[in-house]
Amino acid sequence: MAVHRAVVAVACTAALACPLLIPAAFGSSPAAHDSASRAEPPPKQAVARGSGGAVSSVNPYASQAGLKVLRRGGNAVDAAVATAAALGVVEPYSAGIGGGGYFVYYDAKSKKVRTIDGRETAPARMRADSFVDKSTGKPLPFDEVVNSGLSVGVPGTPATWQKALDDWGTVGLGQALRPATRLAGDGFVVNEEFRAQTEMNEERFRDFGSTAELFLPNGELPVVGSRFRNPGLARTYKELGRDGVDALYRGDIGRDVVRTVQKPPVAPGSDRKVRPGLMERGDLTAYDTVRRAPTRTTYRGHDVFSMAPSSSGGTTVGEALNILENSELSPDDRTQALHRYIEASRIGFADRNRWVGDPAFSDVPTHELLSKRFAKERACLIRPDSVLKSPVAPADPRSPGSGCTQAKGGKEPYEGPSTTHLVASDRWGNVVSYTLTIEQTGGSAITVPGRGFLLNNELSDFNFTPITEGVPDPNLPGPGKRPRSSMSPTIVLKDGEPQIAVGSPGGATIITTVLQTLVNRLDLGMSLPEAVAAPRISQRNRPDTEAEPAFLKTPESKELEKLGHSFVLAPETFTPSPEIGAVAALEFLPDGRVEAVAEPKRRGGGSAMVLHEGR
Repeated sequence: MAVHRAVVAVACTAALACPLLIPAAFGSSPAAHDSASRAEPPPKQAVARGSGGAVSSVNPYASQAGLKVLRRGGNAVDAAVATAAALGVVEPYSAGIGGGGYFVYYDAKSKKVRTIDGRETAPARMRADSFVDKSTGKPLPFDEVVNSGLSVGVPGTPATWQKALDDWGTVGLGQALRPATRLAGDGFVVNEEFRAQTEMNEERFRDFGSTAELFLPNGELPVVGSRFRNPGLARTYKELGRDGVDALYRGDIGRDVVRTVQKPPVAPGSDRKVRPGLMERGDLTAYDTVRRAPTRTTYRGHDVFSMAPSSSGGTTVGEALNILENSELSPDDRTQALHRYIEASRIGFADRNRWVGDPAFSDVPTHELLSKRFAKERACLIRPDSVLKSPVAPADPRSPGSGCTQAKGGKEPYEGPSTTHLVASDRWGNVVSYTLTIEQTGGSAITVPGRGFLLNNELSDFNFTPITEGVPDPNLPGPGKRPRSSMSPTIVLKDGEPQIAVGSPGGATIITTVLQTLVNRLDLGMSLPEAVAAPRISQRNRPDTEAEPAFLKTPESKELEKLGHSFVLAPETFTPSPEIGAVAALEFLPDGRVEAVAEPKRRGGGSAMVLHEGR
């Protein structure tokens, strides 16, 4: 059947699944048409070794976008921004310009690790009781907060990209966004994971007209093997590339964001109660990233750098490593090594929940949480033949002698399981470890009409009410405040040179995923690919430890149960299968090559690429 091109172009402006037509506005060419008509996406590989630079992420389209920038002479920062922007196209339920994140960078010239806090902030009108029902005095239903404008924080991702490029990059934002802009216009091939994530969100997506129109074209789930195009996002990226991030923080994109937050586009006939948000234009103009000193600790001869608060990743991974350093972990006794890993995680989360929040609003004892003295005190709680009972109480890192006291603590707060992570390196030895998110898989479920991206629900990372009655809580909502996060982008140095970069999505399981990967690699004799692929467990100061199915089949799981550990199956998060995290990592090998590593199976398998395979 003949279809007129002009008619199709109009029909596709609001829908995502479209015929393979590339509008002239996106710079169409014979090559672009050829690319758009291919049936297969770029191939995936979990491990790539070579030189000239590397990229690893959860998606081959995204890794390919970063590699293109490296091939054209860009550095690791340029490649990281290009990869992140492409993830906003192909992983829109995990990240995008409607969210925020943390950027950790090793600068080869200065041999320094630097970071950008691009976490979302609460609107100026938010108060400590904004998530409390005034009529009952009780917290609002969590589902009601998540799927609303009330949960949307001021996005930090575009400002993070601009800041990173301005400070350390070699190209402008427009050039860094070019591969993702083309990808949004040309489209990508739908895989099983994208369809599964859409299906997991289908009910709430249908409650918002702009979201259903974009991600449920013609009212149906996307078909595996079909091509998804997002012309709205392509136009948005093009506008950002042309006008800079002021297009969002002071311009038309921001106007559309605020309008959507204040009046969410609830679909006709929906019976969902959707609360309006508190964001105003002034909240966007007031937003800024923060250059923070990284967290740093030493671990068995390595320097481990990560993200300081408002993230709890750096302090909690660091504290747990410091606790573990008081014991010898050996591959000859993996049961005891895993026992101590579980207990160190349990203790680290107890302290994290009590002390870590936005340092602009709370006096966070970052230095003390990472002290060797405090870790030694906390390590005294761990016994080789028994299990601590959760919730373990926090200790005061500023009060010597408090760490060995065992008492009952408070519950673990909720944190959404989504997010995405990438790593990049270049021929000069610069390295990036970058975690970005829109919080829950699918964020708030609210798409900015005509703009092609979902808004975050990051403000649900605040504790709605204090965790423990009568105890100060650093993570209550507040005007301009950043909610606590578990994102843990990490770079490990050996003798002052980069050795490993690692990170993961997964909400609070990010911390345990990064920690377990480091223990696997540095203590248990695994290669980095083995460390990433190994079955995972996650203890977050709960009575039970979450486990992947593969771990429950190991001999160690039975021995740990004899010690008193109790395991439950990890929840289904990214796909309808129990998984913990989805690592992207790289390691510099002794022969000078770099080894890029992605998940071999989790989340459908990731994508590791190097510029020059082999030497």
